[in-house]
Amino acid sequence: MKASDLFVRCLEQEGVEFIFGIPGEENLDFLESLRGSKIKLILTRHEQGAGFMAATYGRLTGKVGVCLSTLGPGVTNFVTAGAYAQLGAMPILMISGQKPIKKSKQGRFQIIDVVEMMRPLTKFTKQIVHGNNIPVLVHEALRLAREERPGAVHLELPEDIAAEECSAVPFEIVSTRRPTPDEKAIDQAVEMIRTAKLPLLLIGAGANRNRISEALAKLINKTGIYCFNTQMGKGVVDEGQPYFLGTAALSSKDYLHCAVDRADLIINVGHDVIEKPPFFMSTGGAKVVHINYFSSNVDEVYFPQLDVVGDIAVSIDRLADKLEKYEHWDFSYFERVKNDVESHLKEGSEDARFPVIPQHLVAEVRKAMPGNGIIALDNGVYKIWFARNYKAFLPNTVLLDNALATMGAGLPSAIGAKIVHPDRKVMAICGDGGFMMNSQEMETAVRLGLDLVVMILRDDAYGMIKWKQAGMGFPDFGLDYGNPDFVKYAEAYGAKGHRLKATDQLPGLLNECLNGQGVHLIEVPVDYSENKKVLIDELNSITCIQ
Repeated sequence: MKASDLFVRCLEQEGVEFIFGIPGEENLDFLESLRGSKIKLILTRHEQGAGFMAATYGRLTGKVGVCLSTLGPGVTNFVTAGAYAQLGAMPILMISGQKPIKKSKQGRFQIIDVVEMMRPLTKFTKQIVHGNNIPVLVHEALRLAREERPGAVHLELPEDIAAEECSAVPFEIVSTRRPTPDEKAIDQAVEMIRTAKLPLLLIGAGANRNRISEALAKLINKTGIYCFNTQMGKGVVDEGQPYFLGTAALSSKDYLHCAVDRADLIINVGHDVIEKPPFFMSTGGAKVVHINYFSSNVDEVYFPQLDVVGDIAVSIDRLADKLEKYEHWDFSYFERVKNDVESHLKEGSEDARFPVIPQHLVAEVRKAMPGNGIIALDNGVYKIWFARNYKAFLPNTVLLDNALATMGAGLPSAIGAKIVHPDRKVMAICGDGGFMMNSQEMETAVRLGLDLVVMILRDDAYGMIKWKQAGMGFPDFGLDYGNPDFVKYAEAYGAKGHRLKATDQLPGLLNECLNGQGVHLIEVPVDYSENKKVLIDELNSITCIQ
């Protein structure tokens, strides 16, 4: 068969459902092969948006998201999305076209060394030089993308290779299972936890995988051990349950860090070095049990006393089987910290001043969204407010990026989430700066007929950098800009535009948009003066309860 037909057959065999992207002339054989496939092509308006959608598909499903570009400027637009997936542990395959490699037609026009460009950003990158190599390369690329730690892979399909005849056939798919943890390591962990006085569970980005949530709930409910999470660990455990302390949205100097500082053992589940550490180890301080798919990366601030390596869900399940609730554990201090955290997080939630302050905005969004609803956050200072104040009740219902932390991912990520979960409410929450970086994907959402809400927090500036600028004592300079009329902008795409004019309108507007059909954009003027008051002044003077 033709090599491009074989490529598509291999993708079908691997269970690929969607390909996000923008084809070019070098992809035309592949595009024709895709026309007769059960794989659905999602045509986007920018390759970066396609990459973010594919990465979100991988994040939500555990399967590999696939995106497509042409050569040159098309594939260079994948760089940010590839880094986003690689740092965020999201399985993604980037497929790019290339000029013929057997006979040059146009010299070096549009040609760069894409494989070398992708090498530092991916787990695997390869140019396909013969059609018969396609089955093994597709299978290996997808295996590596899924395998812990998940990430980005890339294959380049030159135009002449795509068109040639070949005799290979797709690989038969064989399921694999992750290794189970060593029983001696489990027993050592049980002993360390049992003999501790104040053990505390930390849930990191690597715990946001299938089956781990159920195992952690079993362990927490049986033992009564308190827990907290990192930003990318949000939702792994139900944040409304009684043993949840909060989210470490800041590296230090937050109310829940009082509990972290008091713990004598931290059970660190799914630690990922891409996130800022919510605690620093010190000699003579709290001991650490590292539970992950792979051993710990030791440095001057992280040197666990024990590594439990293997399938995380199995490790947690075995700990739950062997542990009890012990009389010498006294979690009354953690309970007081929990009450203190919740009391502080409620401050400002009923403050209806206009423009809207972050605490009230987060509270109203949480009230409006159902428990299984998904919010996709772009990057800005509001991400910290949502990480701290917004409770997630299910895994992957708060999609935020605390790895590459790139702007421009919020809207494409929400589109990807709605494609995966068409029956759920999905809302993109973006700053005006981040939204405008990929706002063209509004057309994609409208064309696909998605029911989607896009909330734009407007402050007419790169607000997080302004906050940092002021906090470091620099004068206000170089960070203000203008914006379009967002209501008209939405309407130009065929979406419905709304502008919040008074804070008391917010509940009704959220309800109308979340329950309406089509794409709704809500412009919300936001007052970030609370950033300095709460996130700097108040936390710098924090005094832990006794």
